[in-house]
Amino acid sequence: MDRRRFIAAIGGTAGAGLAGCISRDDGDDSEPTVDDSSDDTDDAGSENGSAERTLTVATYDSFLDAPSTAPGEWVKSEFESQHENVTIEWKTPESGLNHYIQRFDEDVAFDADIYLGLNVDDLIRADDQLDDSLFQELDRDAVDNAEHVRPDLEFDPHDRVLPFDTGYISMVYDENELSTPETFEQLTQDEFGGTLLAQNAQQSDPGQAFLLWTIHEFGEDGYLEYWRDLQENDVQILGSWWDTYSAYLEEERPMVVSYSTDQVFANRDGNDMSRHQLGFLEDQGYANPEAMAVFAGADEGTNTLAHEFFDFLLSPEAQGQIAKLNVQFPATDNADLDDEYTEFAQEPPETVFFDYEELQGNLDGWVEDWAREIAG
Repeated sequence: MDRRRFIAAIGGTAGAGLAGCISRDDGDDSEPTVDDSSDDTDDAGSENGSAERTLTVATYDSFLDAPSTAPGEWVKSEFESQHENVTIEWKTPESGLNHYIQRFDEDVAFDADIYLGLNVDDLIRADDQLDDSLFQELDRDAVDNAEHVRPDLEFDPHDRVLPFDTGYISMVYDENELSTPETFEQLTQDEFGGTLLAQNAQQSDPGQAFLLWTIHEFGEDGYLEYWRDLQENDVQILGSWWDTYSAYLEEERPMVVSYSTDQVFANRDGNDMSRHQLGFLEDQGYANPEAMAVFAGADEGTNTLAHEFFDFLLSPEAQGQIAKLNVQFPATDNADLDDEYTEFAQEPPETVFFDYEELQGNLDGWVEDWAREIAG
């Protein structure tokens, strides 16, 4: 996600020396890779007689690229230490899930067993573009910790994905410049004129989430009118989360659409906390859960290892580490969270969220209408 790309950017120099610890695909989409990962699973004997297994995990680059804050290094090290003769191999195609949608559609094998980091719109896009499912149905009985996943974060009616973390969209503002933003209507009033930075919903996950939040609040017949009011009150729309957040840090505007974990990040960086206050409009925050799934066609050995990996990621220790290192909230109800995280991560009083069935058939049209009229 955009926030983690920012973390990757500030950790890039330190990360260069550690990146070699992680087997990486830097995402050259121009050269489809013929899958040979299944040959590595369950078929190579080790000196002590137990099979060597490799699980190839596709994810977004910032899950790995900031070793001081990203969870990839810890996940790989801990899982391998708990599973003899198992290797985690990472893949980070530049076009993300689209890399696999395209190859599945063209019947070209690809070099990953599971995908880590898809959200509901990714899943809808895959289902809309493919005749068959890109992912296979999960065996939840093989993932003991799945019973702790919060029901309000589940988004697949066909039981193919498991959420592993979530973010909540909120307002981040400078209390030295503004009173607390409490309602959507306030953002259209003179008091907040020329104060808000928001992201392009076509280019940014939090930007799209904020757009969906306004649709949830005003309905599909009223959200564009609300955005027209925001425009009249001089909202500034930039491309990515980082585009807006860097502008906020440069004090170009005193309020930005961001995440309710902002203070975890700000405290870690030693920033002035008075400039990182949180505003939950209507006492709400829009949830943006991320999930994991096994690609269709995985053999029995790969499928078993994938479910072991999912169970590990949903364990209390891993959920605590992922929340802290990925600066998101855990997806489970029993994560081991440290005091620093619990002090600064703020969950909204009420969570709002469109599920799969509500978005399917509507999402593209809503975003296109918004882009045509608001983003120009």
